[in-house]
Amino acid sequence: MPKLATIARAGLLIGALAMAGCSESQSTFEGLAAKGEVHIPPKILAEMKAKDMPRNSPVLARIFKEEGKLEIWKQKANGRYDVIASYDICKWSGKLGPKYIEGDRQAPEGFYSVRPGQMKPNSQYHLAFNIGYPNAYDRANGRTGSNLMVHGACSSSGCYSMTDAQIEQIYAFGRDAFAGGQTEFQIQAFPFRMTAANMARYRTDPNYAFWKMLKEGYDYFEITKVPPKVDVCEKRYVFNRIPENGTPFSPTGACPASTQPDSLKMAFQTYQSSYEAAFASAVKASTPAPKPTINGIKEANIVSDWTKQRARGERVPIEPPSLEADGSVKVTGRMGRIDSPAGRRMAALEAAEAEKQKIAEEKKRAAEEKAAAIALAKAQKNAPVPAPSPAPAETAEAVAAAPAEAPERTGLLGGVRKRMASLFGG
Repeated sequence: MPKLATIARAGLLIGALAMAGCSESQSTFEGLAAKGEVHIPPKILAEMKAKDMPRNSPVLARIFKEEGKLEIWKQKANGRYDVIASYDICKWSGKLGPKYIEGDRQAPEGFYSVRPGQMKPNSQYHLAFNIGYPNAYDRANGRTGSNLMVHGACSSSGCYSMTDAQIEQIYAFGRDAFAGGQTEFQIQAFPFRMTAANMARYRTDPNYAFWKMLKEGYDYFEITKVPPKVDVCEKRYVFNRIPENGTPFSPTGACPASTQPDSLKMAFQTYQSSYEAAFASAVKASTPAPKPTINGIKEANIVSDWTKQRARGERVPIEPPSLEADGSVKVTGRMGRIDSPAGRRMAALEAAEAEKQKIAEEKKRAAEEKAAAIALAKAQKNAPVPAPSPAPAETAEAVAAAPAEAPERTGLLGGVRKRMASLFGG
């Protein structure tokens, strides 16, 4: 078993080969420095000194979604890295799993690089830096998206958002490393700490093959404590590979023949043997239930459509829809509209349309009532007048028995006749 120092030196050799990159202009760096008035706290500076970390030595960031952590690792004088600060991520959006397309609200997972030009000292989110999505792997696999950041303001729609106080320290680490000559620093973004227990928990997840690929880079860093050299070929990540005859890596082409230092290969094989035994044991053990994960490009498209509707100001479910394991789409009942110019404009248009519809319905109802009244009046006018009902028929016996009565007469003449009849016994 080679000593760790030997492994570290091998890792440093490989890492040095990955430092190719264009230098940023002096004006860009000056802008970075001018904004960077924030300072690393004295307590952290004292810890850096205790760990033999020069103030301007290179840095690396590691992100773990499930644990909600962002770690800053810094290079010591011996070339190996050690963690110097750990922060609780204030907010990240989406689920565990990679980002697929613009609008899916997923925070990226993978290996990314930050150069001075990606630092955003005048960000509307206090301070920020672009993590470099999409990288070569993302582009080779047709993944899209833009402006994916680590920033302040604790607000996220696909980014990793920190508090303002946190981003000031994180930003200062990057600024000081660039001042010390680092041309880019690596960001390693993972769904969770890639331990045997966690990998066993997610072994049936649709993203598992992607995560196993990331784990190789994770493992190299765990072994060497040096950022792995990252390349892409055959649309997949490869780590710590030195191509023979200087053949370049093509993200979509066949992987060229490559080599690794023997010490590194041996250390990796030993590490994997221990991991496989731990994984087998973890499969049998009871573990916490897995967290929600994105169900591939199909769910990404569903969420992306929701995002587009929301951006247009349409009323949509408050939470993004999700794709269930059985293929059904889960949508929350509460509806809402984004508070933006587009949202307010759409709300005004819908309110005007609703009022217009209400007026039209009232006019229609009034016209229907008027037409009904006219039809009723016409029907009553044209109806025949019914004949009076005859008096109930009397029996012949009753008619014969009853004396004839003169019809009662009213008026003056009738009164005279009535008096005369009384005089003569009538």
